[in-house]
Amino acid sequence: MMRIMLFLATNAAVLVLISVVFQVLGIEGILAENGVDLNLQALLVMSAVIGFGGSFISLALSKFMAKRSMGVQIIEQPSNSTEQWLVDTVRRQAKQAGIGMPEVGIFNAPDPNAFATGMRRNSALVAVSTGLLQNMNADEVEAVLGHEIAHVSNGDMVTMGLIQGVVNTFVIFLSRIIGHVVDRVVFKTERGYGPAYYITSIVAQIFLSILASIIVMWFSRRREFRADAGGASLAGRGKMIGALQALQRAHEPHDLPGEFAAFGIAGGLGSGLKQLFMTHPPLEQRIAALQAAR
Repeated sequence: MMRIMLFLATNAAVLVLISVVFQVLGIEGILAENGVDLNLQALLVMSAVIGFGGSFISLALSKFMAKRSMGVQIIEQPSNSTEQWLVDTVRRQAKQAGIGMPEVGIFNAPDPNAFATGMRRNSALVAVSTGLLQNMNADEVEAVLGHEIAHVSNGDMVTMGLIQGVVNTFVIFLSRIIGHVVDRVVFKTERGYGPAYYITSIVAQIFLSILASIIVMWFSRRREFRADAGGASLAGRGKMIGALQALQRAHEPHDLPGEFAAFGIAGGLGSGLKQLFMTHPPLEQRIAALQAAR
């Protein structure tokens, strides 16, 4: 589950940076009309600029962040038969899916995992872990690659970016309203904004972002079923089921860091409230869905 966690971390950092810049430049002054009233229309516009800006900047940085944070080594020229097979398989599947050839890379991690990322369908990155290559056979790896190509073909990166943008917008919007109310009602600030507004807004933004991530994670889990179906179409249903069963045998690999979580092939275990924050459905549910497909 690499892709999403890094995406969320980058998104949060960009949101904070944009918010601070808006405050330093005094742009948030548009929230106070005549010094006392909250301009909801202006607030919504500003929230959308920050919310979608943070989401799409994170999306634009996704490939760069993947390469740097995960240590992904791009296969420029295959140096062995395994690398040649990976590139050839991705090329074939990309052609089947009707997308441009993604970059193909390998990252060093003992757990079997993979992810796809990138802002555009025709300029994506597909990366697999060394643990995946060591612990799965060729059919299973082929299915994993098909799953990732399906994420790219389905436009999941952009879809998640749009969803995150909408969520960000309302997090910013509501946190500013809460800050305004606390500043005006509790601390009785009459003109402009006092420290209570900025402190309360930041605290509310953090809390609301945690709640909002539940929505993003729900959408992420839905997209996983589609990617499994896409992987089954590209590599074969038996191979896709076999790949998921291989992940089960590996005792549910740990989540991948950062924004890469949502588009990794596997996610971590979850129970209770943690299930609400899982980017991937339980493997048994994914296997059952493929077995029930006609």
